[in-house]
Amino acid sequence: MEEPIDFNNRVPLEDLKDTVNAIKQELGKVIVGQENFIELLIVSLLADGHVLIEGVPGIAKTITAKLFAKVLKTDFSRIQFTPDLMPSDVLGTSVLNMKTSEFEFKKGPIFSNIVLIDEINRAPAKTQAALFETMEERQATIDGTTYNLDAPFMVLATQNPIEQEGTYALPEAQLDRFIFKIKVDYPSLEDEVKIIETHHMRKGEKPQEQIHAILTAKDLADYKAKTQNITVEEKIIKYIAEIVSKTRNHPHLYLGASPRASIAILNTSKAFAAVRGRDFVIPEDVKNVLNPVLNHRIILTPEREMEGMTTENVIEMIVQSVEVPR
Repeated sequence: MEEPIDFNNRVPLEDLKDTVNAIKQELGKVIVGQENFIELLIVSLLADGHVLIEGVPGIAKTITAKLFAKVLKTDFSRIQFTPDLMPSDVLGTSVLNMKTSEFEFKKGPIFSNIVLIDEINRAPAKTQAALFETMEERQATIDGTTYNLDAPFMVLATQNPIEQEGTYALPEAQLDRFIFKIKVDYPSLEDEVKIIETHHMRKGEKPQEQIHAILTAKDLADYKAKTQNITVEEKIIKYIAEIVSKTRNHPHLYLGASPRASIAILNTSKAFAAVRGRDFVIPEDVKNVLNPVLNHRIILTPEREMEGMTTENVIEMIVQSVEVPR
């Protein structure tokens, strides 16, 4: 029997909603027409997840990630992945201290709060693998010593889907570490006009100079705790499970989604509800996160891929086939 929602035990979300709107307004000073992209970044931050951002060059993937990091009063680092990048360039290395004649560990750029990795698919497999532990366990083991990363810790990685020369495809195991894969498209004609106008109006002023920090690490931790307390009814949990289960035996899919995907849908649905000022999840919250959560976790059969079908098409088919809870 389902538990009724206790309306006397509501989660106070006014501050969280106001802060989210303030972040959107602050980024809106520079970023034009990427409202969905920005909202998904905020949702993934509240859900304590990492994000893979995919899109062709020049559509503000990197600048949006950098400005998003700037609205948070936390440390930020950027790593440009290249084919000759070594794991020690990311994690850090032991350096001999001439005064003490002992080795000291010098932390790499991964030891930050918000880490932007540009063109993640350009680095070789061993460097990509160095991220596995940090992304999943929030720690790094170097020379047998484990170093914990400070909270919050979020990886924002970009990749170019078109250029294949000199790139290394991310393995499924690493793709699964990203809570979202956000596909960024070209702007509309109206947005393109606004982009050109705002660039002209800045008169050479750097976009970073127009963005101010809004959210502290302490407030973020408080908002994450509130997000965890969002009510999820049994029928919503069953709805999520049915959708994910159907990816595993769908005729158009070679690989279905794992239980990690189910948990990602649950956590991001709760964050989506919180961002909208609700302390309970509705089916629309689940639908809003399905594409970014599933599109990098499922693989089409070769026949369907050759026909031009996309993972989004299959996700839509599955959603249509599952009864929406009332």
